[in-house]
Amino acid sequence: MSHLSGKGGYVITASTTAVAGIKSWTLDRVVEMLDTTDFGSSGDKEYIAGLKGWAGTFEGLKDGAPLGLGTTVSLALYESSAGGQVWQGSAYLNNLTVNTAVDGLVSYTYSYQGTGSITLATS
Repeated sequence: MSHLSGKGGYVITASTTAVAGIKSWTLDRVVEMLDTTDFGSSGDKEYIAGLKGWAGTFEGLKDGAPLGLGTTVSLALYESSAGGQVWQGSAYLNNLTVNTAVDGLVSYTYSYQGTGSITLATS
């Protein structure tokens, strides 16, 4: 099995330039589970798959003005600089957390909510 170092990862929003200062990102792909339990279920819960979705965060050191919130962006989450190791889709930037400490650097954490489908990393 081939392992991959995260040191080559980066995030792009709406252009071909990586968002400056970003150190990490997360992606959560989910499917809603719809409860179909009824009296015939013999006391055991039963489910079927519903709608799929995706969301996550990216964070790093402040490097320039913050990104705008509430608008749709083209989002590309790169696992590395190698071809095929990118997740792409449209998303809303819906939250910005600014962390400032007297003994540290200013950092930003963005949350996003995917809208529509996401293209999966292929390698």
